Amino acid sequence: MKFIAVGPAGTAESMHLAEGPVPVPAPGEILIRVDFAGVNRPDVAQRAGLYPPPQDASPILGLEVAGRVAALGSGVAEWQVGDLVTALVPGGGYAEYCVTPAPHALPIPAGLTLAEAAGLPETWFTVWANLMQMAGLKAGERLLVHGGSSGIGLTAIHLARHLGVEVIVTVGNAEKVAFCLNHGADFAIDYRQEDFVAKVKQITAGEGVDVILDMVGGDYIQKNVKLLRRDGRLVMIAFLEGSKTQFDFMPVMLKRLVLTGSTMRPRSVAEKTAIREALLRQIWPALSAGHLKPHLHATFPLGQAAEAHRLMESSQHIGKIVLRVGN
Repeated sequence: MKFIAVGPAGTAESMHLAEGPVPVPAPGEILIRVDFAGVNRPDVAQRAGLYPPPQDASPILGLEVAGRVAALGSGVAEWQVGDLVTALVPGGGYAEYCVTPAPHALPIPAGLTLAEAAGLPETWFTVWANLMQMAGLKAGERLLVHGGSSGIGLTAIHLARHLGVEVIVTVGNAEKVAFCLNHGADFAIDYRQEDFVAKVKQITAGEGVDVILDMVGGDYIQKNVKLLRRDGRLVMIAFLEGSKTQFDFMPVMLKRLVLTGSTMRPRSVAEKTAIREALLRQIWPALSAGHLKPHLHATFPLGQAAEAHRLMESSQHIGKIVLRVGN
Protein backbone atom coordinates (compact mmCIF):
# COMPACT_ATOMS: atom_id res chain seq x y z
CA MET A 1 0.00 0.00 0.00
CA LYS A 2 0.97 3.64 -0.36
CA PHE A 3 1.35 5.82 2.73
CA ILE A 4 2.89 9.12 3.77
CA ALA A 5 6.32 8.83 5.35
CA VAL A 6 8.13 11.63 7.18
CA GLY A 7 11.82 12.33 6.69
CA PRO A 8 14.32 12.82 9.56
CA ALA A 9 13.91 16.61 9.44
CA GLY A 10 10.28 16.34 10.53
CA THR A 11 9.25 19.22 8.28
CA ALA A 12 6.24 19.40 5.97
CA GLU A 13 8.67 19.30 3.05
CA SER A 14 10.07 15.98 4.28
CA MET A 15 6.70 14.25 3.86
CA HIS A 16 6.59 11.90 0.87
CA LEU A 17 4.76 8.93 -0.57
CA ALA A 18 6.21 5.53 0.30
CA GLU A 19 5.14 1.91 0.00
CA GLY A 20 4.79 -0.73 2.70
CA PRO A 21 2.81 -3.79 3.70
CA VAL A 22 -0.92 -3.69 4.32
CA PRO A 23 -1.53 -4.05 8.09
CA VAL A 24 -3.30 -7.14 9.39
CA PRO A 25 -6.16 -6.65 11.87
CA ALA A 26 -5.55 -8.18 15.28
CA PRO A 27 -8.38 -9.80 17.27
CA GLY A 28 -11.08 -7.20 17.86
CA GLU A 29 -9.82 -4.92 15.07
CA ILE A 30 -11.01 -4.06 11.57
CA LEU A 31 -8.98 -3.23 8.49
CA ILE A 32 -10.28 -0.16 6.64
CA ARG A 33 -9.61 0.65 3.00
CA VAL A 34 -9.21 4.39 3.41
CA ASP A 35 -10.99 6.82 1.10
CA PHE A 36 -10.34 9.99 3.11
CA ALA A 37 -8.21 10.83 6.14
CA GLY A 38 -8.61 13.83 8.42
CA VAL A 39 -5.72 16.20 9.10
CA ASN A 40 -5.33 17.40 12.70
CA ARG A 41 -2.95 19.43 14.87
CA PRO A 42 -1.65 16.29 16.61
CA ASP A 43 -0.49 15.05 13.19
CA VAL A 44 1.61 18.19 12.81
CA ALA A 45 3.04 17.71 16.29
CA GLN A 46 3.86 14.04 15.61
CA ARG A 47 5.53 14.95 12.33
CA ALA A 48 7.76 17.40 14.22
CA GLY A 49 8.66 14.80 16.84
CA LEU A 50 6.61 16.45 19.60
CA TYR A 51 3.80 13.87 19.92
CA PRO A 52 5.16 10.34 19.58
CA PRO A 53 2.63 7.57 18.95
CA PRO A 54 1.97 4.91 21.60
CA GLN A 55 4.26 1.91 21.32
CA ASP A 56 1.50 -0.34 19.98
CA ALA A 57 0.26 2.17 17.37
CA SER A 58 1.28 2.61 13.75
CA PRO A 59 4.03 5.24 13.35
CA ILE A 60 2.23 6.51 10.23
CA LEU A 61 0.44 9.84 10.70
CA GLY A 62 -3.35 10.08 10.81
CA LEU A 63 -5.95 9.72 13.58
CA GLU A 64 -9.26 9.58 11.70
CA VAL A 65 -10.47 8.05 8.45
CA ALA A 66 -13.52 7.18 6.41
CA GLY A 67 -13.72 4.24 4.05
CA ARG A 68 -14.86 0.66 3.65
CA VAL A 69 -14.22 -2.31 5.94
CA ALA A 70 -11.75 -4.55 4.09
CA ALA A 71 -11.13 -7.33 6.64
CA LEU A 72 -12.17 -8.38 10.15
CA GLY A 73 -10.01 -9.53 13.02
CA SER A 74 -11.22 -12.51 14.99
CA GLY A 75 -14.13 -11.86 17.32
CA VAL A 76 -15.54 -8.87 15.41
CA ALA A 77 -19.31 -9.19 14.99
CA GLU A 78 -20.53 -5.58 14.69
CA TRP A 79 -19.13 -4.95 11.20
CA GLN A 80 -19.07 -6.82 7.92
CA VAL A 81 -16.60 -6.59 5.06
CA GLY A 82 -17.86 -3.87 2.73
CA ASP A 83 -19.47 -1.68 5.41
CA LEU A 84 -18.86 2.05 5.08
CA VAL A 85 -17.45 3.53 8.29
CA THR A 86 -15.73 6.52 9.79
CA ALA A 87 -13.34 5.76 12.61
CA LEU A 88 -10.99 7.09 15.23
CA VAL A 89 -7.69 5.29 14.64
CA PRO A 90 -4.61 5.00 16.87
CA GLY A 91 -2.40 5.98 13.93
CA GLY A 92 -1.88 5.02 10.32
CA GLY A 93 -4.60 7.13 8.71
CA TYR A 94 -2.39 8.66 5.99
CA ALA A 95 -2.36 5.36 4.11
CA GLU A 96 -4.45 3.28 1.74
CA TYR A 97 -5.25 0.85 4.56
CA CYS A 98 -5.26 1.14 8.34
CA VAL A 99 -6.49 -0.83 11.34
CA THR A 100 -8.46 0.27 14.38
CA PRO A 101 -10.38 -1.38 17.23
CA ALA A 102 -13.81 -2.32 15.88
CA PRO A 103 -15.72 -0.35 18.56
CA HIS A 104 -13.97 2.87 17.51
CA ALA A 105 -15.73 2.88 14.14
CA LEU A 106 -19.10 4.49 13.47
CA PRO A 107 -21.53 4.41 10.55
CA ILE A 108 -21.49 7.26 8.05
CA PRO A 109 -24.25 9.70 9.09
CA ALA A 110 -27.03 10.01 6.51
CA GLY A 111 -26.50 12.83 4.06
CA LEU A 112 -22.76 13.21 4.64
CA THR A 113 -20.05 12.43 2.11
CA LEU A 114 -17.13 10.22 3.00
CA ALA A 115 -14.90 13.30 2.93
CA GLU A 116 -17.12 15.08 5.48
CA ALA A 117 -17.38 11.95 7.62
CA ALA A 118 -13.58 11.57 7.72
CA GLY A 119 -13.38 14.82 9.67
CA LEU A 120 -15.81 13.78 12.41
CA PRO A 121 -14.10 11.34 14.81
CA GLU A 122 -11.08 13.21 16.17
CA THR A 123 -12.97 16.44 16.80
CA TRP A 124 -16.16 14.88 18.17
CA PHE A 125 -14.35 12.38 20.41
CA THR A 126 -12.15 15.21 21.75
CA VAL A 127 -14.92 17.75 22.28
CA TRP A 128 -17.30 15.24 23.87
CA ALA A 129 -14.64 13.87 26.23
CA ASN A 130 -13.51 17.30 27.37
CA LEU A 131 -16.73 19.31 27.49
CA MET A 132 -19.17 16.59 28.52
CA GLN A 133 -17.18 14.02 30.48
CA MET A 134 -14.61 16.27 32.10
CA ALA A 135 -16.26 19.71 32.29
CA GLY A 136 -19.84 18.51 32.74
CA LEU A 137 -21.20 21.17 30.38
CA LYS A 138 -24.97 21.44 30.65
CA ALA A 139 -27.93 23.39 29.29
CA GLY A 140 -28.19 26.99 30.41
CA GLU A 141 -24.45 27.50 30.95
CA ARG A 142 -22.03 29.77 29.10
CA LEU A 143 -19.10 28.37 27.15
CA LEU A 144 -16.01 30.21 25.85
CA VAL A 145 -14.08 28.50 23.05
CA HIS A 146 -10.69 29.71 21.86
CA GLY A 147 -9.94 28.91 18.22
CA GLY A 148 -13.63 28.91 17.37
CA SER A 149 -13.13 28.49 13.61
CA SER A 150 -10.93 25.38 13.88
CA GLY A 151 -12.32 21.89 13.49
CA ILE A 152 -12.43 21.53 17.27
CA GLY A 153 -13.92 25.01 17.68
CA LEU A 154 -16.76 24.51 15.20
CA THR A 155 -17.56 21.14 16.77
CA ALA A 156 -17.71 22.81 20.19
CA ILE A 157 -20.11 25.41 18.76
CA HIS A 158 -22.32 22.65 17.38
CA LEU A 159 -22.33 20.78 20.69
CA ALA A 160 -23.19 23.96 22.58
CA ARG A 161 -26.12 24.73 20.30
CA HIS A 162 -27.27 21.11 20.55
CA LEU A 163 -27.27 21.32 24.36
CA GLY A 164 -28.77 24.79 24.69
CA VAL A 165 -25.55 26.43 25.88
CA GLU A 166 -24.62 30.04 25.11
CA VAL A 167 -21.29 30.02 23.29
CA ILE A 168 -18.69 32.75 22.83
CA VAL A 169 -15.66 32.16 20.59
CA THR A 170 -12.38 33.90 19.90
CA VAL A 171 -10.95 33.92 16.37
CA GLY A 172 -8.22 35.70 14.41
CA ASN A 173 -9.96 37.78 11.76
CA ALA A 174 -13.24 39.30 10.61
CA GLU A 175 -13.97 36.49 8.13
CA LYS A 176 -13.80 33.93 10.93
CA VAL A 177 -15.99 36.12 13.14
CA ALA A 178 -18.70 36.17 10.47
CA PHE A 179 -18.38 32.45 9.78
CA CYS A 180 -18.73 31.44 13.44
CA LEU A 181 -21.73 33.72 13.94
CA ASN A 182 -23.38 32.19 10.87
CA HIS A 183 -22.70 28.69 12.19
CA GLY A 184 -24.21 29.01 15.64
CA ALA A 185 -21.94 31.06 17.89
CA ASP A 186 -23.81 33.63 19.98
CA PHE A 187 -20.79 35.96 20.05
CA ALA A 188 -17.45 35.96 18.22
CA ILE A 189 -14.46 38.09 19.21
CA ASP A 190 -11.52 38.97 16.95
CA TYR A 191 -8.73 38.74 19.51
CA ARG A 192 -6.37 40.67 17.23
CA GLN A 193 -8.69 43.70 17.36
CA GLU A 194 -10.21 43.47 20.85
CA ASP A 195 -9.16 42.46 24.36
CA PHE A 196 -11.13 39.24 24.68
CA VAL A 197 -11.16 39.42 28.50
CA ALA A 198 -12.78 42.86 28.48
CA LYS A 199 -15.17 41.86 25.69
CA VAL A 200 -16.35 38.69 27.44
CA LYS A 201 -16.94 40.67 30.62
CA GLN A 202 -18.96 43.17 28.60
CA ILE A 203 -21.00 40.44 26.88
CA THR A 204 -21.77 38.70 30.16
CA ALA A 205 -22.38 41.89 32.19
CA GLY A 206 -19.37 41.03 34.31
CA GLU A 207 -20.59 37.54 35.21
CA GLY A 208 -18.09 35.57 33.14
CA VAL A 209 -18.52 32.04 31.80
CA ASP A 210 -18.97 28.56 33.24
CA VAL A 211 -16.66 26.55 30.99
CA ILE A 212 -13.67 27.44 28.80
CA LEU A 213 -12.17 25.16 26.13
CA ASP A 214 -8.60 26.33 25.49
CA MET A 215 -6.05 25.20 22.94
CA VAL A 216 -3.78 28.24 23.26
CA GLY A 217 -2.19 28.09 26.72
CA GLY A 218 0.56 30.55 27.60
CA ASP A 219 -0.75 33.78 29.09
CA TYR A 220 -4.29 32.77 28.12
CA ILE A 221 -4.37 30.49 31.16
CA GLN A 222 -4.42 33.33 33.69
CA LYS A 223 -6.79 35.34 31.51
CA ASN A 224 -9.15 32.38 31.34
CA VAL A 225 -9.23 32.11 35.12
CA LYS A 226 -10.28 35.77 35.33
CA LEU A 227 -13.31 34.97 33.17
CA LEU A 228 -14.57 31.90 35.00
CA ARG A 229 -17.55 32.19 37.30
CA ARG A 230 -17.68 30.46 40.67
CA ASP A 231 -17.43 26.68 40.15
CA GLY A 232 -16.17 27.31 36.61
CA ARG A 233 -14.13 24.76 34.67
CA LEU A 234 -11.13 25.36 32.42
CA VAL A 235 -10.32 22.50 30.03
CA MET A 236 -7.01 22.59 28.17
CA ILE A 237 -6.49 20.44 25.09
CA ALA A 238 -3.39 22.02 23.50
CA PHE A 239 -0.72 24.65 24.14
CA LEU A 240 -0.11 26.51 20.89
CA GLU A 241 1.48 29.36 22.89
CA GLY A 242 3.28 27.09 25.36
CA SER A 243 2.45 25.12 28.49
CA LYS A 244 4.51 27.22 30.92
CA THR A 245 3.43 30.55 32.37
CA GLN A 246 3.53 32.52 35.60
CA PHE A 247 0.26 31.80 37.39
CA ASP A 248 -1.63 33.05 40.44
CA PHE A 249 -3.67 30.22 41.97
CA MET A 250 -5.60 32.39 44.41
CA PRO A 251 -8.66 32.75 42.09
CA VAL A 252 -8.80 28.96 41.77
CA MET A 253 -9.33 28.67 45.50
CA LEU A 254 -11.61 31.68 45.93
CA LYS A 255 -13.91 30.73 43.04
CA ARG A 256 -13.72 26.93 43.51
CA LEU A 257 -12.44 26.45 39.98
CA VAL A 258 -11.49 23.23 38.24
CA LEU A 259 -8.48 23.26 35.91
CA THR A 260 -8.11 20.12 33.85
CA GLY A 261 -7.04 18.83 30.45
CA SER A 262 -6.51 15.70 28.45
CA THR A 263 -5.21 14.08 25.30
CA MET A 264 -7.21 11.52 23.36
CA ARG A 265 -4.62 9.20 21.89
CA PRO A 266 -3.32 7.56 25.12
CA ARG A 267 -6.83 6.70 26.36
CA SER A 268 -7.65 3.02 26.59
CA VAL A 269 -9.76 1.14 24.05
CA ALA A 270 -12.54 0.95 26.65
CA GLU A 271 -12.46 4.70 27.35
CA LYS A 272 -12.68 5.55 23.66
CA THR A 273 -15.43 2.97 23.18
CA ALA A 274 -17.50 4.66 25.91
CA ILE A 275 -17.13 8.00 24.10
CA ARG A 276 -18.10 6.34 20.82
CA GLU A 277 -21.25 4.90 22.39
CA ALA A 278 -22.27 8.31 23.75
CA LEU A 279 -21.72 9.92 20.35
CA LEU A 280 -23.68 7.19 18.60
CA ARG A 281 -26.65 7.75 20.93
CA GLN A 282 -26.62 11.51 21.28
CA ILE A 283 -24.82 13.09 18.30
CA TRP A 284 -25.04 10.76 15.29
CA PRO A 285 -28.87 11.06 15.05
CA ALA A 286 -28.53 14.87 14.94
CA LEU A 287 -25.87 14.59 12.22
CA SER A 288 -28.08 12.24 10.19
CA ALA A 289 -31.04 14.58 10.60
CA GLY A 290 -28.99 17.51 9.29
CA HIS A 291 -29.19 19.44 12.56
CA LEU A 292 -25.38 19.37 12.86
CA LYS A 293 -23.29 19.89 9.75
CA PRO A 294 -19.47 19.67 9.56
CA HIS A 295 -17.60 22.21 7.45
CA LEU A 296 -14.95 20.92 5.08
CA HIS A 297 -12.45 23.66 4.22
CA ALA A 298 -10.10 21.85 1.83
CA THR A 299 -9.32 18.44 0.36
CA PHE A 300 -5.84 17.46 -0.84
CA PRO A 301 -4.66 14.29 -2.62
CA LEU A 302 -2.64 12.02 -0.36
CA GLY A 303 0.54 12.94 -2.23
CA GLN A 304 -0.01 16.60 -1.28
CA ALA A 305 -0.08 15.96 2.47
CA ALA A 306 2.70 18.54 2.87
CA GLU A 307 0.43 21.25 1.45
CA ALA A 308 -2.32 20.19 3.85
CA HIS A 309 0.07 20.49 6.78
CA ARG A 310 1.27 23.90 5.67
CA LEU A 311 -2.34 25.08 5.55
CA MET A 312 -2.98 23.66 9.02
CA GLU A 313 0.10 25.42 10.39
CA SER A 314 -0.92 28.73 8.81
CA SER A 315 -4.23 28.73 10.74
CA GLN A 316 -5.89 30.26 7.68
CA HIS A 317 -8.39 27.43 7.37
CA ILE A 318 -11.94 27.32 8.73
CA GLY A 319 -13.14 23.87 9.77
CA LYS A 320 -11.62 20.62 8.59
CA ILE A 321 -8.85 19.65 6.19
CA VAL A 322 -8.86 16.13 4.74
CA LEU A 323 -6.70 14.01 2.45
CA ARG A 324 -8.21 12.08 -0.47
CA VAL A 325 -6.60 8.65 -0.30
CA GLY A 326 -8.76 6.40 -2.47
CA ASN A 327 -9.41 6.86 -6.18
